[in-house]
Amino acid sequence: MSRYRSGSNSAGTVIAVVADVMAVILGLWILMYLLDANPGNSLVQFVHDAADWLAGWSRDLFTFDEAWARVVAGYGLAAVVYLFIGHAIASRVHRH
Repeated sequence: MSRYRSGSNSAGTVIAVVADVMAVILGLWILMYLLDANPGNSLVQFVHDAADWLAGWSRDLFTFDEAWARVVAGYGLAAVVYLFIGHAIASRVHRH
């Protein structure tokens, strides 16, 4: 029985960490965009590509006039959703 609980705790922790990493990537892209990071830099390109993939469903959801507002809202929404859903699933896995 304790072995089962340990496995579910590990699975819940992995799910929470994955959700956190996804949200950090999205938050990092928002920060890089707002600080006008060099798009020619390979780290900036990697973060942008990863954030585009993660926020593919939400990045063009809003049509604010200001580009910075669209980036913050679209990518920020994805980050919040991943955190909420990831931690909800992780807590459910921890309980079982």
